[in-house]
Amino acid sequence: MPDLNATSFTNPTTFILMGIPGLEHLHIWISIPFCLMYVVALMGNIVILFIIKTETVLHEPMFYFLSMLAITDLILSTTTFPKMLGVFWFNYHKIDFHACLTQMFLIHAFSGVESGLLVAMALDRYVAICNPLRHSSILTNSAVAKVGIVALLRGLVLMAPHPFLVRRWPYCQSNVVPHTYCEHMAVVKLACADISINSLYSLAVIIIIVGTDVTCISMSYIQILHTVFSLPSKDARLKTLSTCGSHVCVILIFYIPALFSFLTHRFSKHIPLHTHILLANTYLLVPPMLNPIIYGVRTKQIRECVLQHFMTKINLKFWVSLFYLLQPSYYPLL
Repeated sequence: MPDLNATSFTNPTTFILMGIPGLEHLHIWISIPFCLMYVVALMGNIVILFIIKTETVLHEPMFYFLSMLAITDLILSTTTFPKMLGVFWFNYHKIDFHACLTQMFLIHAFSGVESGLLVAMALDRYVAICNPLRHSSILTNSAVAKVGIVALLRGLVLMAPHPFLVRRWPYCQSNVVPHTYCEHMAVVKLACADISINSLYSLAVIIIIVGTDVTCISMSYIQILHTVFSLPSKDARLKTLSTCGSHVCVILIFYIPALFSFLTHRFSKHIPLHTHILLANTYLLVPPMLNPIIYGVRTKQIRECVLQHFMTKINLKFWVSLFYLLQPSYYPLL
């Protein structure tokens, strides 16, 4: 294990990721559920992408946005978890300075992209329920692509100043980052300079992204609820609301841990550091793990396509096995 004592330098070539301070003796045990979550996230999102690509019945705006969400989740989890495993399993705490900045940028940028995609999915639900006759004409493939590009560019552009601001500061006290990954404020606090510009810009970006996106999602669902409760039939109301259930669950899973982690990090001095770090890791691993499960279980079209594909594979293997068993070459003594 590398020496984690503070050193004196101005321009670091590497940072040292401590992992979870105070819980170093539990790193192996903590890594087990994290590893399981990552494997489920990988498999679930890859299955979602495969099913949406291969099943033409799913070539609709909602599922295009879901495929974008799956790609974003794969990037978010893969950006952090392999290095986290290196810390937990192999005591490999070093990370190159520029690799740290890249990881920081990808984490924060694609968190913003995911938030934008949740707004896009709320827009899809709004049009589908409040203006169903124009759904196909409003959300064309071209419109869906443009919305996805806007969500991507917004996340990349708003988060682009972070690595440049971090790079300009001198680091003359320590290169030890008390975290499992290069979280922006955890790195910036090591600088020997006034970092108020980083703090203010980070706060402003979070307020802009979360405030704007939550407002848009809330307004969409206010209109959706108004339309739903104006339907004459109770069964129609329940059926219409059920189409929004998956999206609402994903929204809660994404925003609640994110806001709780943000608020505890900035405004609570009494919560232990290891609690904040565990929350930050959970925020990056739980949504990518649960999103494909929620959509796979709650969305009828995806559930039926997955079951159909699975049963087709089983039937194909059965008939192939039966074919070979009936060949004379299998019974040379007859």
